[in-house]
Amino acid sequence: METIQNISHFNHIQFQTVTTIGTFDGVHLGHRKILERLTNNAKKTGLKSTVLTFFPHPRMVLQKDVDIKLLNTLEEKTQILETLGLDYLIVHPFTKEFSRLSATDFVRDVLVDGLKTKKIIIGYDHRFGRNRNANIQDLIAFGNALDFEVEEIPAQEVDDISVSSTKIRKALLEGDITTANNYLSYAYMLTGTVKKGKGMGRGFGFPTANLHIAETYKLIPKTGAYVVSSTINGKVRFGMMNIGYNPTVEGTEKSIEVNFFDFEGDLYDQKIQVALLHRIRDEQKFSSIEELKAQLKKDKDYSLELISK
Repeated sequence: METIQNISHFNHIQFQTVTTIGTFDGVHLGHRKILERLTNNAKKTGLKSTVLTFFPHPRMVLQKDVDIKLLNTLEEKTQILETLGLDYLIVHPFTKEFSRLSATDFVRDVLVDGLKTKKIIIGYDHRFGRNRNANIQDLIAFGNALDFEVEEIPAQEVDDISVSSTKIRKALLEGDITTANNYLSYAYMLTGTVKKGKGMGRGFGFPTANLHIAETYKLIPKTGAYVVSSTINGKVRFGMMNIGYNPTVEGTEKSIEVNFFDFEGDLYDQKIQVALLHRIRDEQKFSSIEELKAQLKKDKDYSLELISK
């Protein structure tokens, strides 16, 4: 898959494309049905499968929605899409100026001239153009005039996608990592840089990597302890992670701390990706450090038992 950061950079491509458009946040099971339809169609027709997505998310630009929480960072979404057999991913910068393109300009300049679209696969409820005033019937009319085909994704499939995204976010915020992972078809991930913490975990016998996630729009699951895995220096490492405020030691700031089992090494300033496999328990305030250490030992034993299965 070739990733291109702006539609204008697609001009060197000589092939015609079959295209779909969307945010594809999470790239979950519902999305995969559409992307599979896209790649299958490309194989049958000889067109190049192309996904057009936007960054930042339109709501961040048009509504200044600072509270929006997404399942993937742009880097994570790209990483997942790379595994699905697509030819091109176009990530176009979403700006207020771009949002003011008329439907005619969007179809002619972006889809036809920019992406060389010969066929578009899109949801029945897709709206586009300035103020989102054009619908799929308008798109079909444009297709007839400009010589491209429109394949409509049925209501049931579009609704399934919407429900899945909502259910995944809800599950993560409730700490139901099993449901979230089932809908995603992969383990929910957090990607960040390891920063120096207070070093208390090491003093307890459970040294932790403190994960800093720069993307404030990334959805962080419910506080608590989780079983996790990560690939470090080419090797899969398991561990347990705490999301929370460390109330036993009077912590006030939310942190994400990972204790990797059977790992010795310096991870400071390294970027790592942590997959959440299972939730262990809620975060608790213990009456003493000794009680906390005893619970961490139980958490580790429980995690190792799960991993061994």
